[in-house]
Amino acid sequence: MAELHVVATIPVAPEHVEPLRAALRTLVEATRQEEGCLAYDLYESAAAPGVFVTVERWTGQEALDAHMASPHIAAALGAADGALAGDIAIHPLVPVDAG
Repeated sequence: MAELHVVATIPVAPEHVEPLRAALRTLVEATRQEEGCLAYDLYESAAAPGVFVTVERWTGQEALDAHMASPHIAAALGAADGALAGDIAIHPLVPVDAG
């Protein structure tokens, strides 16, 4: 089974950045304990403050699906309700052959 790489962007309204940052840190801690999670890192864009980015590696689609159905994703989405400055974008990635 091939690894699955995912990038997600989460744009947060300026007045909600601090509370959502805390909720996202909690999400990261819980996610890193999931079976099938190989890496899950949280960043904030230096070019667009308030836009959080997750860079993820999973054992495969099944692991990502389980993650998306987890209670900690539901809690993070609940914390984000009314706090977003746009849509959350989830990007599963496919490699581009350099040859």
